Amino acid sequence: MSRSIDLIADLGEGFGSWTMTDDDALTRIVTSANIACGFHAGDPSTMRDTVALCVDRGVAVGAHPSFPDLRGFGRRPIELAPSDLEADVLYQLGALDAFLRPHDRHLNHVTPHGSLGNMTAVREDYARAVARAVRTFDPQLTVAYQESWMTRAAEEEGLPVARIGFADRGYNDDGTLVGRNSPGAFVTDADEVAERAVRMAVEAVVTTVTGTSLSMPVDSILVHGDSATAVAKAATVRQRLEAAGVTVAAWSDR
Repeated sequence: MSRSIDLIADLGEGFGSWTMTDDDALTRIVTSANIACGFHAGDPSTMRDTVALCVDRGVAVGAHPSFPDLRGFGRRPIELAPSDLEADVLYQLGALDAFLRPHDRHLNHVTPHGSLGNMTAVREDYARAVARAVRTFDPQLTVAYQESWMTRAAEEEGLPVARIGFADRGYNDDGTLVGRNSPGAFVTDADEVAERAVRMAVEAVVTTVTGTSLSMPVDSILVHGDSATAVAKAATVRQRLEAAGVTVAAWSDR
């Protein structure tokens, strides 16, 4: 039975003259993008240009909100009152949406970035704050993240949910991502990343850092854009998915 999987990358994560990765090349491969909204990366010009590039290439645009942490690239845990976090996320959704309006387009999904994403996975208060912000902005907007408190809170708010598999990150046996400073956090070989992506898409399983096979039904596969090998990994993943009979398409195209 044929499956359809959305292939996502994080884009627009530059700032000023500094760039993170080859967004131009990635938009020729992926079907959806998580675009930085200015809190961990992405100044207004970068946001505008990345949105225009995605629209031109037919790539669905999602928001990638973060903690307010430009210096730490959104990877440092921050304690905020849930009401403040809710306001921060709502602000970022509005900022990115402003650059879609001239194209007569709308946000396709929301994926929390970095430490915010990690904390919404395990903290009910943060997950509910993000879900409330999304519902306030647009109750039809999809929340895309790994199965966790974030997806549960979104469902309880009545929001559409898409579950993401991180093919280039290591998983613990409880389904959380291995910490970035721990052994096994990253999968760098393009062939291995692609093998993991196919297994997620076809078998709904991922191998954890202990070698355990963990059930992981996914609607989408994410390849991180913040590495020198991001383009090669994304291209290999797409090739292998299609070779396995998986249709690669954004949720909005189904």
